[in-house]
This record gives sequence, C-alpha cells and structure tokens, in this order.
Amino acid sequence: MRFDAVRVDGAEGRRLADMMDSITAGDPGPIATESNGCRAVYFYLPAGSTANRVWAPGVTRFNSVSGTVSYVPVPALGGDTWPLFWYCPPSYPERFVHPAILRNAAAALFGHPMSFGEGEGEGRVNSRSGSPSPGG
Repeated sequence: MRFDAVRVDGAEGRRLADMMDSITAGDPGPIATESNGCRAVYFYLPAGSTANRVWAPGVTRFNSVSGTVSYVPVPALGGDTWPLFWYCPPSYPERFVHPAILRNAAAALFGHPMSFGEGEGEGRVNSRSGSPSPGG
C-alpha cells in the first residue's frame, strides 16, 4: 500500500491528534503514536498528498516526493507492537487523514499562517456544518 505520512514529535503531536479527533467527530483517519524516543505521532495520508505543500514548522513529511521511499512505522492492526500504538486505527481500507484539514489544524496549533496551494480547495469542510463541501 502506498501512502504519505507526516510526523509531529512529543506533546505537540498528541495535541494535534486530539485536535484532529475533535474536528472530525472521532474519525480523523489513521494516526499512530510512539511511546519511546521522541514520542512521535504519525498521520497517514493519501499517496502524493503532502508534496508541493507548505507545512507548519515541526511537521516532518515522508514519501512526499515522487520516486522516494521512506521508512514509516505502522503498528499492527491486532496484537502488541510496542512502542507503536494506534491513536485511531484505520476505519476501512483506503481511509486516510485528510491533508487539508491536517495542514490547517497544524497551522492553527503552531501559529503558522497557511494558504491553500494550487488544487487544494477541493474537499474542504464546510465550517458551519463540519461536513465535506460539494465536490470534495
């Protein structure tokens, strides 16, 4: 399976995961946490979705450039895979964290202004209802 991932270390990563959980009413897409080292939080996104985008400082991208391969830890769906645990396991195949929602949540959390890049207006969430806008 191909995917992009972003990592945010420490307490900031956990705050971002909590924010994504809240924004999406408990279904942010697959997010994993690491219990040792830098206590990283990994957000799994659709392949190619992190490339050519500005991300807030503190966000590390993986697999965002065509032709690159990165090691990104993924916990098992069942059983113990310490030090990795699912903060939010995948709810169904091909379900990923929404890149624009994550980028904007990270920008808000880290106080970094963001603007949509080319082609990023698609799939926005309606700010009044919290549901996807038409066409996305």
